[in-house]
Amino acid sequence: MIEIFTDGASSGNPGPGGYGVILKAGKYYKELAEGFRKTTNNRMELLAVIKGLEALKKPGNEVTIYSDSKYVVDAVEKKWVFGWLNKGFAGKKNSDLWLRFLQVYKLHQVKFVWVKGHAGHPENERCDQLAVKAGQDRQRHQIDTVFEQEANKL
Repeated sequence: MIEIFTDGASSGNPGPGGYGVILKAGKYYKELAEGFRKTTNNRMELLAVIKGLEALKKPGNEVTIYSDSKYVVDAVEKKWVFGWLNKGFAGKKNSDLWLRFLQVYKLHQVKFVWVKGHAGHPENERCDQLAVKAGQDRQRHQIDTVFEQEANKL
């Protein structure tokens, strides 16, 4: 059983942002974080989940993902994302990340658990710290190219 804890953050929406991830399996513990110069909170919440799943080396794992993002948790648990896929993500934001998510999601047996953010949940609080710090570290920012290209079209 693998547990993945995730959080995303952005300063402004859009603005600089980041994600934080904790992976736990038995005694194994790993933290991941990355910042972007311009993104949105929802993109970072979803990217955190993707990066956590992509970090798993072998397919077929039982995975529980803990997230404070209703956007992500409800889209999967209520199966909205599969309807969006069937309609070609018409009118939906973040289709690039949702498609990436679906590719890695199908490799595992994934269950989502929503946790209330900023409510003292230790791993959620740590993921928030990682995400905020990554978003503030402008020296290491990545470029969310898909988001920035879409934003420039508007």
